[in-house]
Formats: sequence, structure tokens, C-alpha cells
Amino acid sequence: MFVFVCAGCGSELTAPLSQVSLPIHARQKYGNAARLPVLMESGTFAVDPDPWGGPWRMWDEIDPGEAEARGIYAPVRSLSDGAPGASVIAPGDIHGTRLIPEMRGIACCGLDGADGPNMACGTCDLPVAARIDDCSLWQAVRLSPDAVRRVPVDGVRAAPLSWSELAEEGEKTPPFEPIATWAGRFAGSSHHWSWSPQWEAAAGHALAHLLVAAQGQPVEVPGGLTADVFQRALDALLPAGVPKRRAVLAGPGRPSPDAGADILLVPVHPRTGESWSPVGPSASAYRVPLPLGVWLWLDSPQPHLPVPATGRLPLDVLRDDPLPLLPLRLFRADRRALQHTLVRLPAARSPWLRAILENLAQGGLTDLF
Repeated sequence: MFVFVCAGCGSELTAPLSQVSLPIHARQKYGNAARLPVLMESGTFAVDPDPWGGPWRMWDEIDPGEAEARGIYAPVRSLSDGAPGASVIAPGDIHGTRLIPEMRGIACCGLDGADGPNMACGTCDLPVAARIDDCSLWQAVRLSPDAVRRVPVDGVRAAPLSWSELAEEGEKTPPFEPIATWAGRFAGSSHHWSWSPQWEAAAGHALAHLLVAAQGQPVEVPGGLTADVFQRALDALLPAGVPKRRAVLAGPGRPSPDAGADILLVPVHPRTGESWSPVGPSASAYRVPLPLGVWLWLDSPQPHLPVPATGRLPLDVLRDDPLPLLPLRLFRADRRALQHTLVRLPAARSPWLRAILENLAQGGLTDLF
């Protein structure tokens, strides 16, 4: 367990926190005027290895060697020159700070942290963090790595759950959920039923890996919900034909993948950030990471509504429960998550993946993303 203290005066700024893996959707910008919830679970923090916020440099100002040294292997519009390594926490876990009004920026409905720290230490006034709560962004506080220090505190931290424990106790992430939106200044908020933002971000991240694993060949994923999430985009982005590279779900509690599986869709440990690894003939297959909650739902989908345990309703009895709510559109992976992930994979140097990235950057493929 750790607390974060001000690097200037040593004042405590957070509750005791334990480290977990950074959620894949941490940088997601979802929809328009959406009211997203808190990113981090209370009592936890995660380290973002990438820079965040200004100052920014356009791609033509950056030497390709410098970009690759920073883990960027394909052109992007711009790169942040902010400090990497910010610790991300829930807004409710910070204390002893005040907002800096002049650093509000030009965000729409709240704060976006794009202009740098907007929270100062309440004791010495050193800018220490950026509060993020604008519409379409996950609510979080990003602690500036050069303005805070991490101090160990007494406390018992349990060892990470094993994969078998996670398979039994892990929380599933439903693919659909109500999305709250700002309906207007006087109308308050409204809701609509949609695909989960977490699923769209997870799919964008995983799709980047699937494209790399495809090696320019068609890819087939399992039917059902997995196909709803990935197959349409894969068929559009990859060439048609046979043979196809085969992707299968693999992970704790499932039978060992057969040797014919080229690609494995595997869960990521929510605390360590490590992907599940197989043993045996499939150990050399390409592993595509999925958040545990998403993987668990794909592995064992839940019914939309409860059904009678035995028997059927009598013929003269009408059901009074509503039909399951479903989104009004086909699934679309998150475009930004796909781009952010793909440019950070060395395979993005290849011409055919560069062509996909250029199409995305120019606003193409709007029916897919």
C-alpha cells in the first residue's frame, strides 16, 4: 500500500492505495456529451507509461528515430511532450488539494486536464494533479510524476488472485449498458441503451493485435458475440480467401487450445497486467489481450433475462416481462483505441498496416468505427 505526498512540502494527498493495471479504456473519448463514470476503483492506482497533455508536437517536427525510441512505429497527428508515468486514481481518493481556476481550459462540461495540472497542494500551492471530469471522458485524477512522491504505508495487501480464482470470482463486464448524456442546460440528463464503452475500447485494442496476428491473411473468430464484435471489421480490413488464420478463446477453465489455433483471445490479469499464457502445442500462438471482464462474458455469456428453471409457460398465459434491450446499431470498435495501440506495435511499419492507419486518420471506415 502507498500514499502519495507532495514533492514540495511532504503533505499527504491521497488515501492509502494499491497498484493495479491501467484500464484499456483510460484514454477513451466516448461519444458526444456522454457522462462516463469513474475510471479507477476506489483504493487503487495505476501508472500510465505514456505522456499526457501539452505541450504537443506535430508529427513533422519529430525525428522518426525519436518516435521509435518512444515506442511509436507509424505516423500520428501529434505527440505529447508531457511527463510520462502519471499515477491515475479515483477523484474520491485525493485530499488536501484545491482546484486552480485559471487552469480550467476550454473543456465543454467540466475539466479535461489538457492544459496541465489543475489541482494544487493545499499546503504549499504546488500544482500536483489534473482532475478530469469533462463529458465523454472517464472521471479520474492524474497525479503529476514530477510533483508527487509515492510513500509505502503499513497495510496488508493480498497476493494477486490466481487465474483459476479469477475465472470463478472475476466480475463480468456486460456488453450493453445505459449511457447517460447531457440533454441540455435546462433539460438535465437523458439515457440511451448502447454497447458498453469498455467493450468498444477493448475491441479497438484487441483488433490492433488481431490485424498484426493476421499477417495479411483473413482471420476467422468464434461465432456468436465474439463474431459480432470482431468479424465484420476483420472481413473489411483483411483480404478475402482461404486458408484463414483461426482465432479461438483461450484461458483459465477452458480446454487447452488445439494445435490448429493460430491466434488466442486471452484475458489480462486486472492487477498485474499480464496476459494468460498457454502451455503445450498452442504456446507459440499469437496472444490477443482482452480485459478480464470482457473475456469472462465472451467465455460464458449471460442471458438477457431470467427464464423459468423448468417447464414452459401455459399456452393461455402471456409473458409480462419486456423484450431484452439491444443497441440500435451494429458493434463498432473504438477508432482511437485501435490507432493508439496499432502505432505502438512494431508491425505497424509494414505498408499494408500503414495503409489502414492512413485510412483511419483521414476519417475513413466510418461504417466500422
